[in-house]
Amino acid sequence: MRAELAELRQAALTEIAATRTPGELDAVRVRYLGRKGSLNAILRGLGQLAADERPAVGALANDVKEAIVAALDTKGAEVAGDELRRALAEERIDVTLPGRTRPRGHVHPLRQIEDEIVDIFVRMGFRVAEGPEIDDDYHNFGALNFEPDHPARDMQDTIFVAAGNDTLLRTHMSPVQIHVMSASKPPLRVIAPGTVYRRDELDTTHSPMFQQIEGFMVDERVTLADLKGVLIHFLRRLFGPQTGVRFRPSFFPFTEPSAEVDIACTSCGGSANPDPACRVCHGSGWLEILGAGMIHPNVLRAVGYDPQAVQGFAFGMGTERIALLRYGIDDLRLFYDNDLRFLTQFA
Repeated sequence: MRAELAELRQAALTEIAATRTPGELDAVRVRYLGRKGSLNAILRGLGQLAADERPAVGALANDVKEAIVAALDTKGAEVAGDELRRALAEERIDVTLPGRTRPRGHVHPLRQIEDEIVDIFVRMGFRVAEGPEIDDDYHNFGALNFEPDHPARDMQDTIFVAAGNDTLLRTHMSPVQIHVMSASKPPLRVIAPGTVYRRDELDTTHSPMFQQIEGFMVDERVTLADLKGVLIHFLRRLFGPQTGVRFRPSFFPFTEPSAEVDIACTSCGGSANPDPACRVCHGSGWLEILGAGMIHPNVLRAVGYDPQAVQGFAFGMGTERIALLRYGIDDLRLFYDNDLRFLTQFA
C-alpha cells in the first residue's frame, strides 16, 4: 500500500503540472481526491493491514493528500493568472474610445400637452382632481341630467363592466365633477385630466380609449362672461396671443346654455383669410376645440347645491384633439403605436 500511495502521489503531481485550464485542474482534483477518487479507493484497504501498520500508512496517506492539495492550490493560482493575462490580451478595452450613452426616456407627447394645459389652469387658481375610471350610471349619467331614455346617451356608446349591471367605464370626465361637488362646498375651481372609454372603432380620429380634460368653476354670481374670459385666456396661452376664438350655441344635457368653442385655423390663414384647400379646417377657417356651458341647475341640485345661491360653468376637451392640432398630425393612432421613431421627435 505504501508503494501504491507513492505512485498515486507522483501521478497526481505530474497531471497537475500538465494542466492548463481551471476545468482540467478541477477534473484532476475529482479524480484523485473526490469521494470516488483514487486516494479514497486505496484508503478503503486500510482495514486489511495489520493493526501495527495502520497508523504509519494513515499518516503517509495524509501526507500524500496534503501534497496533492498544495499542488492544486499552487497550480490554481498559476492558471488563474494565465487566464487573466489571456483575457487582458484578447479582450483589451480601448479606454480612449468615447463612451456609449444610453438613450434617455422622455415625457409622452400626450402627457406633455396635458401637463401644459393643467399648468395654465393651475396658474389661474384651479386645483387638480382625480376620480375612478370604473364608475356607476348615476355619476356618469344620472347626476349629469341624463334621463334613462335621454337621446344624448346614444352619443356616448358605453362600455359596461357586466351585463345587467350599471357599473361602467366612464365615458367622459364629467363624473369627477359630481364626485368633487358632492364632497365639497363652493367656491370650487377644479381641473380633472384622465382617461375615458367608449365603444369606438380605432381610426385616424377615434379610439376606444382616449384622454380628456374636464374643468369647472362654482361660486356665487358666476356668469357666462366668466366662462368666456377663462377659456379665451386659456386658448390664447396655449395657441398664441393672437388666436381667434368664437363661441357657437350647442347642446349638452349637463350645461345650459351650452356652447362649442372654436379657434382660428392653426394651419391656414384662419378666419380672416381661410384657405379653401386647407386639409385641417377644410376652408372654414375655424377648428372646433372644446365644449362648454353653464352648469345645469339640475346638476347643481343633484349634488346638494342651491341653483339660486351658486352658479358655475364647466368645459371639456380631448387631449388628442389638441395634440393633433398642435403638432400638425392627422392620425391619433400614432400616439398609441409606441413607435420610438415617432415618439422621440417630441423629446
